[in-house]
Amino acid sequence: MTRQCLTPACDEPRWSPTSPASVKVRNETMPYLPTKPAWRARGLACLTAALLSGCAVGPDFVAPPAPPVKGFLPSAAKTGAPDEHMAVGADIPGQWWEVYHSQALKTLVERALKQNADLQAAQAALRAARENGVATRGALFPTVSAGFNPTGGRTGSDLSSPLASGAQTYSLTTAQLTVAYSPDVFGLTRRTIESADAQTRMARFQLEAAYLTLTSNVVNAAIQEASLRAQIEATHKIIAAETELLGVLRRQFNLGQAAVAEVLAQEAALAQAEQTLPPLEKALGLDRDLLTALTGQYSNDEIIEKFELRSLQLPHTLPVSLPSALVQHRPDIRAAEANLNAASALIGVATANRLPLISLTASGGSSAASLANLFVPATAFYALGGNVSQTIFDAGTLFHKQKQAEAEFDQAYAQYRSTVIGAFQNVADALRAIEADARAEKAAQTSEAAALKSLAVVRKQLELGQVSTIILLNAQQTYSQAVLALVQAKASRYADTAALFQALGGGWWNRTPPQGETW
Repeated sequence: MTRQCLTPACDEPRWSPTSPASVKVRNETMPYLPTKPAWRARGLACLTAALLSGCAVGPDFVAPPAPPVKGFLPSAAKTGAPDEHMAVGADIPGQWWEVYHSQALKTLVERALKQNADLQAAQAALRAARENGVATRGALFPTVSAGFNPTGGRTGSDLSSPLASGAQTYSLTTAQLTVAYSPDVFGLTRRTIESADAQTRMARFQLEAAYLTLTSNVVNAAIQEASLRAQIEATHKIIAAETELLGVLRRQFNLGQAAVAEVLAQEAALAQAEQTLPPLEKALGLDRDLLTALTGQYSNDEIIEKFELRSLQLPHTLPVSLPSALVQHRPDIRAAEANLNAASALIGVATANRLPLISLTASGGSSAASLANLFVPATAFYALGGNVSQTIFDAGTLFHKQKQAEAEFDQAYAQYRSTVIGAFQNVADALRAIEADARAEKAAQTSEAAALKSLAVVRKQLELGQVSTIILLNAQQTYSQAVLALVQAKASRYADTAALFQALGGGWWNRTPPQGETW
């Protein structure tokens, strides 16, 4: 049984979850929270001090420090796009989506924050957790209850009357006030409150995670809509060009200047271009449905905002938090830390449940045969009592409950580390993606310009009869792919920029909480 006391009499070594769990006891390294420490010799001293000032058993939680790393990527790795400045250590704005300079996007995000049902559910969960935390604190205070109990009856002829008058019919009225109090000698209540407070913080950061997820989903869906609209526009231009070319070939065929095979090949190319349009239109419709749902509206009430790539701008400067700040800014890390704190407190709860439970009661009142005599001094009574109970044998139930709490703490600690590692991976992935996106967009621009020039040259050569239709078809296909690749490259830069803001925490610490929400 392991205890952490707030008095010098209990000199158990304090434990901190900042490293693999171990403590030094008598110069020997023992597994985390040893179940059989040498406490018997100090038991009487600790109990005496506990009765006087209180002793909170279990480990005192200390938040894990930031990982000892200097960056998110290896020193040799490139960071960010060549045409964007990475401001290392800069802060993130609370409304980070405004960096795209789109009023429609700003309006849509604000509407989603007001109407999204998932966000409202997270807000309600936080309110519930706060109320539970306040309710838990009630155990620190005495419980006072009042009772009023009027009764009446009649005794049998063979029994004596309870009244001095000897009357067989009687009435009895009792008014009583009872005070009960359980001193928090070993910290059972305090550890329970600590766990409830940690769960409130966890709900708080789960709300911030829901806030960040919602805003990121809205931004990404808007970028996806802009990308799809650009791809649909490019596809329509491709179809128009293919249709024009088919008309030229048909006229040449009628004049005997083109073979039927060339006409059929162009018809197939046109059909292939037209075939790519329905999937894009379908994806656009689904994306619009998603945006409508994210804003808390039904599908028949589609949003009016529309998004195009030309209406969005990339920021020239991107903030990149320091690794030491990421663990403070990522809501999922803060939620995992709060969960770790709650698990630590539950070890103290399980430990305290193995120790004596002390309760004090006091009651007083008056009991009279008539209501008029209820407050006569002679009818008054009072009682004082105390109780100390200690489980002697439970077949190891409480012991294994403590071991369960310790194992759940180990689980929470592993989950915390996994969350931190995943957060660093998210930032590293976003930085690598932004750098690669910039190179991809530059290459796509070069490819699109070259394909357009090549297509213009081939068209003139075809008109002069210098090349075959097959060469023109290949040039058209190359240009079509270049146009779509350029659109997708631009959209990827916008999306990965949003992913970086999301990976860094979204700037929730700089936003003003909505009306009715407190931090």
